[in-house]
Amino acid sequence: MSTLEFTLPEELEAHEPPEARGLPRDGVRLLVGEGKTVTHERFTNLPALLRAGDVLVVNTSATLPAAAGVVGGGLTVHLSTEASDGTWLVELRQAGDKATAPYPFGVAGARYDLVGGATVTLLSRYSDDRLWVAAVDPGGFDSVSGYLHCFGSPIRYGYVPKSWPLRYYQTVFGTEPGSAEMPSAARPFTDRLVTRLVSAGIQFAPVLLHTGVASPEAHERPYPERFRVSSTTARLVNRARADGGRVVAVGTTAVRALESAVGDDGDVHAREGWTDLIITPGRGVRAVDGLLTGFHEPRASHLDMLAAIAGQELLDRCYRAAIDHGYLWHEFGDVNLLIP
Repeated sequence: MSTLEFTLPEELEAHEPPEARGLPRDGVRLLVGEGKTVTHERFTNLPALLRAGDVLVVNTSATLPAAAGVVGGGLTVHLSTEASDGTWLVELRQAGDKATAPYPFGVAGARYDLVGGATVTLLSRYSDDRLWVAAVDPGGFDSVSGYLHCFGSPIRYGYVPKSWPLRYYQTVFGTEPGSAEMPSAARPFTDRLVTRLVSAGIQFAPVLLHTGVASPEAHERPYPERFRVSSTTARLVNRARADGGRVVAVGTTAVRALESAVGDDGDVHAREGWTDLIITPGRGVRAVDGLLTGFHEPRASHLDMLAAIAGQELLDRCYRAAIDHGYLWHEFGDVNLLIP
């Protein structure tokens, strides 16, 4: 486990998208930890912080409106991950003053009628406190995804008191719907910034990983998620590393996908399926040289991955600076570039 411990002040939680704070998407702050130094930038300066020949690995998974209301109110179901056998991992949530809170009273066999005609039947517990294996009937729709796009809403937690349309939870790279929550590290990218990066000689390598729920109330290890790394991306990453370029993952999901495709020879290969890879400082990384990510909560399991990439000393220095200088946390917050 990462040794990073800190207290997150409530005023450092991003309660709304940056657009609601008068900023463009790419106008958020960027804390850069490189080597032994920490500097403060704007995300729009990213092209000047990378080098020609560097590769940004981006997740092309788009966000589903994965929260569905139960008929009668009071409960919401978060649909997290569809398994190969057609069942789903789901979480029950109860209405709160601002958003929702965990609902721990589900029982196997319980059926919930959802707004719009779908149903969810709990089959067995997946984790002790919150996740269930469930059968989901989309009612009159051809698929669960089709149902959600008509009646679902984006998953949100108590630090985001107001609901926002799905477009605020999408990234410029999201082309294939499947993530229960936004791969948020890529949110600040805009078409214009991507053009500037390409013009500066920075390349993009797409991967796919459909991420499930990552509720802040519990910090379980990541469970298996569906991923895909193409042969084109594998060649691009391998060539960049051979030529001295740096491979910078955009988000922890991109790290998990790419590292799941590394073979025994140390090269990245075309692969797809399910990954249960958990990256810790003891395991380390083999294909990733840096990471662009949001700021993670105390005790979050993602901090282990960050420590594996950046090293504990640089990570400690970045998080102290982020708190001291008022950086914002969560999916609508600021961003951290880690290049050890």
